[in-house]
Amino acid sequence: MSSSHEIPTARIVLSPDRERRVDPGHLWVYAGHVREVKGEPGPGDLVDLYTAAGRFYGRGFFNPHSKIRVRILTFQDEPIDEGFWAARLEEAVRLRERVVSGTNAYRIVHGESDLLPGLIVDRYGELLVMQTLAFGMDRCKDILADLLRSRTGAQGVFLRNDAKSRALEGLSLEQRFLRGEGPTTVEVYEGDARFLVDVERGQKTGWFCDQRENRSATASLARDLEVLDVFCHTGAFGLQAALHGARSVLGLDVSRDALVLAREHAVLNKVEQICAYQEADAFEELPKLERTGHRYDLVVLDPPAFARRKQAVTPALAGYKEINLRALRLVRSQGFLVSCSCSHYVGEQDLWRTVLAAARDARRRVRLIENRSQSRDHPVLASMSETRYLKCLIMQVL
Repeated sequence: MSSSHEIPTARIVLSPDRERRVDPGHLWVYAGHVREVKGEPGPGDLVDLYTAAGRFYGRGFFNPHSKIRVRILTFQDEPIDEGFWAARLEEAVRLRERVVSGTNAYRIVHGESDLLPGLIVDRYGELLVMQTLAFGMDRCKDILADLLRSRTGAQGVFLRNDAKSRALEGLSLEQRFLRGEGPTTVEVYEGDARFLVDVERGQKTGWFCDQRENRSATASLARDLEVLDVFCHTGAFGLQAALHGARSVLGLDVSRDALVLAREHAVLNKVEQICAYQEADAFEELPKLERTGHRYDLVVLDPPAFARRKQAVTPALAGYKEINLRALRLVRSQGFLVSCSCSHYVGEQDLWRTVLAAARDARRRVRLIENRSQSRDHPVLASMSETRYLKCLIMQVL
């Protein structure tokens, strides 16, 4: 950031179509909704937005390289300075202090949901992991890091700016300590469970904080049950089940590296006698398990996103149907199926209809126990459906 107080460099006039078709609180302005650019703003420059009728609309970061031409920071005519950033971060941290408990691994800043578009910050113990996914926010990363350290007392800030979406913004990829230094593997806890988070090589920022409360809700059902944890990654769902009294846990994942860490987690939590892991493609392995005749009391499906683009929804739904069909055939009567989707483009009703279609084909009846979403440290901004992406259906299979 060149100075503590940025001055808008241009005026962007919005098309009347945007006002008619887009929620007024939505923070993205797509290229197709820009009627005119008055000035020559560069990537990451601050610009003012005006309606076609000439009324001030908002202020945000411009990027000519991105389909999202402007990311709105505020709908007020206010300075974007150190005080602005400090106030926004204070609101985000205060919310987590109220809604998060029993863990030292949680999201502090959830991008647009915290009115900080393009900024993700997760806390793992004394280390903050930051992603700046938009050009303007990337220019502010130093002041943001200093403010976050001051407010949270964290010792270090590690940049996980290796997301492919940065390339679409015209940004380079990088991973490094922005503030502080030290090990990049951190031990974290969720309730009684202990896990190792590799912030340099792990998925996303190193851990799936968004599933924390779903893991707890699932584990509450697990006492005395045989559990099959499909797409188990480093084993978090199954390990929580084991710590809550599961009789046995079998974790399946295609990643050998993830399973190495899952086995370490089992030892760390003293449940290695209960938990077993197998390197396998779920789509191939579930039919094999079905043919053996063995059945499980609780099956967890937590696959990666099958639809990363809108055009991928149709094949993604076919994949979700197939995996749920196979899982339903493996659940004992009165057992449980936990089915998740982290694909934003697959909505809650899409997933529910897909599970019902799979249940019909499997000749099983299901009843919904809970319809869950992401953990409370990943809030949803009402004006942006994009901020609600995680679905978790907890069902009993009859």
